[in-house]
Amino acid sequence: MALRVLHIGKFFPPYLGGMEVFLADLIEAQRAQGIEAFALVHGAPLPDDPPWLVRVPVQFNLVYAPIALGFRSALGRAIRRFQPDVLHLHLPNNSALWALTLPAARKVPCVVHWHSDIVVSDIKLSVALAYFLYRPFEHAVLDRAQLIFATSPPYLEASRALQPWRSKCEVIPLGINLRRPPPPATLRSGLQWRPETQLRLLSIGRLTYYKGFETLIQAVQAMPGVELVIAGEGELRVSLEALIRDTTPAGREPAVRLVGSVLDAEKHALLEGCDVFCLASRERTEAFGIVLLEAMMHKRPCVVTDLPGSGMPWVVAYAHAGLHVPIEDVESWRSTLARLQHDTRLRAQFGEAGHQALLKYFDIAQCERALAHQYQYLALGSTPAEPNPRVLVVISTRNHAAGIQHLIQRVRSLVGADVLVVDNRSTDGTCHLAESTGATVLRPLLAMTTWGSLQTGLRYGLARGYDAVITIDAEGRYEVEEISSLLSRRQEGDVVVSHFSTRTSWARRLAWSWFRFLTGFALHDFVSGFRLYNRKALEVAVSTEATLLDYQDIGTLLLMRRQGLRIKEVALPMHTAKVDRSKIFQSWANALRYVAVSSLLCIAHWRTRGSAD
Repeated sequence: MALRVLHIGKFFPPYLGGMEVFLADLIEAQRAQGIEAFALVHGAPLPDDPPWLVRVPVQFNLVYAPIALGFRSALGRAIRRFQPDVLHLHLPNNSALWALTLPAARKVPCVVHWHSDIVVSDIKLSVALAYFLYRPFEHAVLDRAQLIFATSPPYLEASRALQPWRSKCEVIPLGINLRRPPPPATLRSGLQWRPETQLRLLSIGRLTYYKGFETLIQAVQAMPGVELVIAGEGELRVSLEALIRDTTPAGREPAVRLVGSVLDAEKHALLEGCDVFCLASRERTEAFGIVLLEAMMHKRPCVVTDLPGSGMPWVVAYAHAGLHVPIEDVESWRSTLARLQHDTRLRAQFGEAGHQALLKYFDIAQCERALAHQYQYLALGSTPAEPNPRVLVVISTRNHAAGIQHLIQRVRSLVGADVLVVDNRSTDGTCHLAESTGATVLRPLLAMTTWGSLQTGLRYGLARGYDAVITIDAEGRYEVEEISSLLSRRQEGDVVVSHFSTRTSWARRLAWSWFRFLTGFALHDFVSGFRLYNRKALEVAVSTEATLLDYQDIGTLLLMRRQGLRIKEVALPMHTAKVDRSKIFQSWANALRYVAVSSLLCIAHWRTRGSAD
């Protein structure tokens, strides 16, 4: 018998909001894979609505929230009619809260798709007041849900609302349907750019307070040869039109046009015709930006605000699809757009990279498979398996052509992780061989220390949203065969450090006894580079303080302990004899220098901690 899922969403196409586009594509993908997916949403019923879609008319809106007085009774009827195995609630959505009040709904396993926090706005006081009333019900829904799906790693990290329920959260990025070609359309006269335009800019979204259209308008109005089309309607239309009039130089045509709502076909025609797509949002209400994926589908570069805690800059950075601009910084917008205006090659590079990333990471089919995996556990009444972490293995290397391919292949066969090789100015074929084996390769312009190379990989892993990063050295000091063992212990600490007891000499034991006395760490190997870092540990490891260190070991551990992170050492077997190539213990001079520098660091830490106390 097919699994039955009832989605409770906000709206549904032809309404063209990001959540609605995603929901339509998701249901289509689920039904294509044999899941009986249904939807209960707001809106007036349409004659061509399919049997699995139920729309509930909206009587009025209250602080941007649609109020549908018949939603509770419609939910009860939908549950009786469709007999779902899983309720899939898409939040924020005030009508989804009715699921708390229906006995029939409480009997069905429930998951929450967390599309966005309701941001306690500094811009809009009414939103803050409304959330004060909404929040207790939101908490009740999150508490009842068996699983919560966040749409990007940075949004999950920054969401205060989700923090009490982090143990049941999983990141599943949104996606769009890449198999359905965009509908053909020609742009009507009011949507076309002027022939003399050198750079055609497009932004799409509701004309509302958090979208930041004011910043875009002020930036573009003073730029010759640039034209911006903004598609969408909303309560700010009158004030934005006034801003366009006030900022247009005398004797010139406005460089910005508000073209109102557009059809789906017109939206794709605009995306195909523009040179650059822009999102200037200024609050985390802009959580992901499905329209960014649509722009990437048309190979268009994207420029977005570097909005902390939003998935919007994460999507662009992860896909290498464009550039970031500081929030509400008119001059930065102007400078960034001028750069793209004159660099057509860079625009093409961003467009192609974004398109390739879209195919690889943001296909709706991937999202459908991840959700179906979790549905199965809920429908069977089982506890879902712990979400598989996105793991990056960082290999620091120099002149390791003889073994780099085998190392990368072994990592992938054992744990299926992504591999990043930081090639520290090799003079042999290491770089080429690593790339040909499928690894991502970074090659710094200048020679770096071992810690500098590893930190480069850690910074890459944090920026790309990996849940865990494992560092190993390509010279063979640590067993690639033990990556699975290290990964299995990831819940025991924020940073997990390996310890191979069979390779401890008397000099090492003496040094480690000294540092155990100085630091209070109960570690048996302070220079082990075979480590696992979770996201909290990554943030410390790439900090400015950590960058100033000569070595990655004691200093970073002290910094992590100061931040309250958990440090776990695990003993691992050494299956194959390895040559010890640690530069620290290659000579007495190196060893004494290491002991002296690290001892001073520990003593300085004492003084710093004493002053703080």
